[in-house]
Amino acid sequence: MVTARSCPCGLPQPYDACCGRFHSGAASAATAAQLMRSRYSAFVRLETGYLLRTWHPRTRPAELGLDPGTRWTGLEILATEGGSAFHTTGTVTFRASYRGGAMTEHSRFTREPGSGGWLYVDGDVSD
Repeated sequence: MVTARSCPCGLPQPYDACCGRFHSGAASAATAAQLMRSRYSAFVRLETGYLLRTWHPRTRPAELGLDPGTRWTGLEILATEGGSAFHTTGTVTFRASYRGGAMTEHSRFTREPGSGGWLYVDGDVSD
């Protein structure tokens, strides 16, 4: 269960020490899985700016409307491939639960040359 002080991504750390540092810009995700976790937390916390900043410009929408009525309840990482400091691409398959259901996505990420920052490219969603 996520408490008010714990990070929504499910890791046993306070939000500020976990995904909050990415949302604030104090740090950048070192892996594709870390970026995916921080993006899940951004959906939970309605951090639209962060979601757009970490979306590849080639596939990023002009704007993003999040539904404040959606209650995200948990994240489960199902598989990862690549996505480390030694890779330029990576994939993360995850299940995100919300009140009333869940979604599974196989997400693709790329690390930008020069900046080294990971970006979400796109994903295939299934139920």
